[in-house]
Amino acid sequence: MHHLRTLIIFAAIIAALAGQKAAAADEIIAESIQLVDVAMPVAPPDSVHIDMAPIVAMQPYMSKPGRISIYELPYSLTLNSYNWNRLWVNTAVLAGAYIGTLVVLECLPEDATSWNRSELQKDPPLKRWYQNVFKKGPEWDHDNAIFNYVLHPYAGAAYFMTARSCGFNFYRSLLYSACISTIGWEFGIEACMERPSIQDIFVTPLVGSVIGELFYKLKRNIVAHDYRLFGSPVIGNIVAFLVDPVNEVVGLFGGNDARKLHLGRKQPQVISSFMPTIGKGSFGFAFSCTF
Repeated sequence: MHHLRTLIIFAAIIAALAGQKAAAADEIIAESIQLVDVAMPVAPPDSVHIDMAPIVAMQPYMSKPGRISIYELPYSLTLNSYNWNRLWVNTAVLAGAYIGTLVVLECLPEDATSWNRSELQKDPPLKRWYQNVFKKGPEWDHDNAIFNYVLHPYAGAAYFMTARSCGFNFYRSLLYSACISTIGWEFGIEACMERPSIQDIFVTPLVGSVIGELFYKLKRNIVAHDYRLFGSPVIGNIVAFLVDPVNEVVGLFGGNDARKLHLGRKQPQVISSFMPTIGKGSFGFAFSCTF
């Protein structure tokens, strides 16, 4: 009997301790939940803010059918409105221009391009291209500074505008300029005559794209004034051809979206109203039209 009482008391003590531990565990869990609630507050639905500015800016253009010209949209470095068909046409035109330019450079004196014609005539063009690209690689060239630091950046700007006016943003137009100038020219056509130029690999697309973005802003101003600059259509068209030669030349044969916008012309507006009128003992309607 004494042993039984001892066992009962011992069991009661163990149960009490277990209950305290369970209660302590529950308290710890409850405190953890409270800590989680405090550390991760859930914002009420009314406090959620959505920036509607980009949507509002695009509303005037959402109802227009077909592709929207980049010159209709607000100026942006990141906005796109692709015209892939015109870009492929432009690229084909550049490929033809490359071949023509190579012919012209062949006719220039040696001191203009530093090409040794007697040396070039020893090997066929494909063999020279393989040696210049894969065996010798790029080099620091010694061409005339006008070529390296004036004409090449201008060419890079023209490549840049080739894509920019087709609705590509600044960064994609820079990439296009780099591909055309580096892959198409330095490691392409020109590599048949000489090793790729280290200066041209960087100067043409990078400096050219900075100049090209300035050209793009200038052309936006020209297009916004219906191809006029300083109030003159002659100056406006000449400058448009200088800053965007590929698109303007191709546009003469394939159409030019920017020239169809006529953003500088005021569109005729007709405002009319038809409202009921009530007077002393009379009732009628009033109609007005302003044009």
